[in-house]
Amino acid sequence: MPPRPPNSPAEIFRIFLRLGLTSFGGPVAHLGYFRIEFVTRRGWFSEAEYADLVALAQFLPGPASSQVGLSVGLLRGGWWGMLAAWLAFTGPSAALMFAFALGIARVGDVSGAGWLLGLKVAAVAVVAQAVAGMWGSLVAADERAGQIKAGLALGAAALVLIWPGAVSQVLALVLAGAVGWRVLAVSGGKQAGQALPLPLTRRVGAVLLGLCAALLLGLPLLASLGAAWALADTFYRAGALVFGGGHVVLPLLQAGLVPAFLPAETFVAGYGAANAVPGPLFTFASYLGASQTALPAWAGATIATVFIFLPGALLMVGALPFWAALSARPAARAALSGINAGVVGLLLAALYDPLFMSAITGPRPLALALLAYAALTAARLPAWAVVGGCAVVGAVAL
Repeated sequence: MPPRPPNSPAEIFRIFLRLGLTSFGGPVAHLGYFRIEFVTRRGWFSEAEYADLVALAQFLPGPASSQVGLSVGLLRGGWWGMLAAWLAFTGPSAALMFAFALGIARVGDVSGAGWLLGLKVAAVAVVAQAVAGMWGSLVAADERAGQIKAGLALGAAALVLIWPGAVSQVLALVLAGAVGWRVLAVSGGKQAGQALPLPLTRRVGAVLLGLCAALLLGLPLLASLGAAWALADTFYRAGALVFGGGHVVLPLLQAGLVPAFLPAETFVAGYGAANAVPGPLFTFASYLGASQTALPAWAGATIATVFIFLPGALLMVGALPFWAALSARPAARAALSGINAGVVGLLLAALYDPLFMSAITGPRPLALALLAYAALTAARLPAWAVVGGCAVVGAVAL
């Protein structure tokens, strides 16, 4: 199959803007929304290609869903496509968090709101659909090795449920890859033709990885030159050293900002709002940057938002050409086959904790989740319609 023609940055921006406005539920749910949009609906990637991107993002520090989104934009639209994907997916939540910091959006404590619970229920249905689809394509579809892959997926899920944390996630994928390398035979070539060739070489990738390391080492030396450099150092270090999603970044941010830039109560006040907006939780940085008093709000928000996402972007894009070259080798394809099964297991574990545990609080949320799943699978309604419907039902009945 010949490769699909590239997509324009404008088209990529439009698609990711809709995702940025409707993708509630955290990074795991975002990956489910991405799969619906780019694998099921548009066919830009095969299940294996998409799972490869998810696996690489899981191995690297940074916000996994944003890193996958950047990769989608890069593969489909080049450098401008990557920028369009990031701006569109991050912009809505960043703008809302900036407005909240300025006091424009005084929503109070929304943690118990029915509409928010409805959005969480929708995220359960979306991720359940993603797990079911990826299980069918990456685990059960292989008649010869299906049982081994099922064992790898269930084993990975069990490991991260028993031992929660970023370390167990990486360990689960490493073990799944090792088993795949040893016992899974991959015949034929790697699935190709959906994604475009990478618009960068390994030399460019090495430069990006080197720049990531240089900033990590150099920004602390510049922090004494002024508040802007100190703020950039704090947010860059947080984005570069965090594994396991947006919630894990909180201790790093708190240590770097409280009380040097803002009081503890201001820090805590924004966290509830960050969980109530769509898009990546890392846009909590937009609120924090606007809330500090050493710089103008717009300058602080811009620095914070750019520098918390920058290390993850440099790592993901810099690693892509090496990942692509590695995955072309037969032994590496066998390892990736195991890793992909492990990715399904990680999503399965995340479906239970935190999604199911936080959203399914009784019979009514469970019934709504089942109806949402049926709407996505049997009725084939678009995800945005299901999300909106769950929010309305949640506001009325939950």
